[in-house]
Amino acid sequence: MTKKSFHADTKIALAVFVAALGYFVDAYDIMLFSIIRTKSLLGIGVPSEDVFNLGIELLNWQLVGMLVGGVFWGILGDKRGRLSVLFGSILLYSFGNIANGFVHSVEAFRWMRFITGVGLAGELGAGVTLVSEIMSRTSRGWGTMVIASVGVMGVVAASLVGQAFTWQTSFFVGGGMGLGLLVLRLGVLESGMYQALSKKKIRRGDFLSLFSSWTMARKYFRPIFVALPVWYIVGVLMTFSPEIGKALGLATPPEAGQSIFYAYIGLTTGDFISGSLSQLLRNHKKIIAFMLALNCLFIGVYLLWGGISLPIFYGICVCLGFSAGFWAVLMVSCVEQFGTNLRATVSITAPNFVRGSAVILTLVFKKLTPIVGTVPAAAWVGVATMVLAFLALRNLEETYGKDLDYVEPV
Repeated sequence: MTKKSFHADTKIALAVFVAALGYFVDAYDIMLFSIIRTKSLLGIGVPSEDVFNLGIELLNWQLVGMLVGGVFWGILGDKRGRLSVLFGSILLYSFGNIANGFVHSVEAFRWMRFITGVGLAGELGAGVTLVSEIMSRTSRGWGTMVIASVGVMGVVAASLVGQAFTWQTSFFVGGGMGLGLLVLRLGVLESGMYQALSKKKIRRGDFLSLFSSWTMARKYFRPIFVALPVWYIVGVLMTFSPEIGKALGLATPPEAGQSIFYAYIGLTTGDFISGSLSQLLRNHKKIIAFMLALNCLFIGVYLLWGGISLPIFYGICVCLGFSAGFWAVLMVSCVEQFGTNLRATVSITAPNFVRGSAVILTLVFKKLTPIVGTVPAAAWVGVATMVLAFLALRNLEETYGKDLDYVEPV
């Protein structure tokens, strides 16, 4: 190995390592509120009968913040570089989480979830974009698989911390980890592909150009619709597992933190296996289709037999998480859909539009629940997300091994 290749490999390894840790902290913070929802709201004096509705509202404020942040960081990532997002976003969500630990009112809680959501929006997309642009066309899937597999373990950590410590300490831990990660970020270099493009007079980060034609809009929304089941599982089935478990007839309702903990153990495994299979089979779409089929199977099992016992319920959560573990494959596919001048815009906004879809999913779930019941409401929302996912996947471009050094005509 030459000295030059050694330095190149070290640069790649450091970028993957830091991006994986970044997503670990990001995932911790994204799901932390869902885990400590009841504990934190009761802690600031919210009546127990209001925890469900207020929990949905605050979760939606965080998700709306992520939608706003997704657009902001996405445009910034193409105009100012991938590293600008990695530094700026982590500063915002770290300080937002620390401040969240000091709130004493619902109004303050609401704004802290929004501000933190804005910060959380940039981490994953910017990290995956950077890694994908510095790795070879046939190996970048391995890099994304490592990022996703390590990153989603942050939710497992959030579950453990959320159950072991006070809700204030849980927020402080998330903010502290983010600030500590900034030190590691100092050694990461910008994508050479982006640096070469930035010297040319080419429009970059034009978010509205994604909707300039029906063809562009469809290409943009396809991976978003394919990913809807992931956040249906996380944002509805896991976050509101106490209410669903009670409706299923469990004498002891499951805890949301435990449900999310078991689901993300499964999701970590699913990301690792699906990412590896995608690389070995040299195909993204077949793996995603297989995982979506597993989604259908385990959603049905969850809603039909989840009420047998609490251990069985949590076991099904692991299976549901595993079936949702195609996030890594979908993220690399999303990055490969667009040219370098729009790549960060797409890879950062798209996952946040997916996360933001949980606003609609939870609101529909909330509206349907008093009409048809908790379990049927969850089922109807699930059917809608699965239909949209399969329809979008049918026309999603297969991009394994695609050369990323090109630009979009905007």
